[in-house]
Parts: sequence; C-alpha cells; structure tokens
Amino acid sequence: MTQGTLNLDVRQAGSASILDVKGDITSSSEQTLMDAYTQAGNARSIILNFSGLEYMNSGGIGLLVTLLVRANRQKQKLLAFGLTDHYKEIFELTRLDEAIAIHNSEQEAVAAA
Repeated sequence: MTQGTLNLDVRQAGSASILDVKGDITSSSEQTLMDAYTQAGNARSIILNFSGLEYMNSGGIGLLVTLLVRANRQKQKLLAFGLTDHYKEIFELTRLDEAIAIHNSEQEAVAAA
C-alpha cells in the first residue's frame, strides 16, 4: 500500500492491529493511512509503529487526529511506539500524547492493548 512517500504494512498481534509506518506522513498520505486503518478491521486496538517514520508535518498530525476520531467512534484504543524524541515532543506539544498512549517498545504497546 503505497501513495507518495508513505508505506504502511498492517499485521495482527492478538486483538490489536499494528500499522508499521515507513516514510513520511503528510496531508498527501490520507488515502494510504485510511486504507491501512480499514484493513486493520475491527481490532480492539490500533498500534502505530513509528520506528520507520522519516518525516511528519502539521498535515500528518492532522491525519493522526482524524484517525483518532475514527478509532474513538469505533471504541478502539490508539497506541504508538517507535517515536523519536523529536516526535515525542511534538506529541506532547500538540497534546496528542494524552489521546494516543506512547510506549517504548512493541511489546509494551501490545501488552497495553
């Protein structure tokens, strides 16, 4: 699933779906991100693996908010891991860290899911 410079692989881990992010998340990534979310199905939790994230701008942050709204409507938890210190700080500044639980590893995120 590729559009622009974002590639997302979807895999299962128990009752959670993990979206492996590779590349950039910008406003042009909407279709790719939403297709991956649809592919994740009715998982109880959606885990975003940001270890392959190269770049994210304000348009990408906006897409994460859109994804959060969709997940909340489906009563799904949204979790994340693999964020660099830079992007952890951005999550804190935008208060996304209050809505998307940030974990240090995939194992922690899966356990929390």
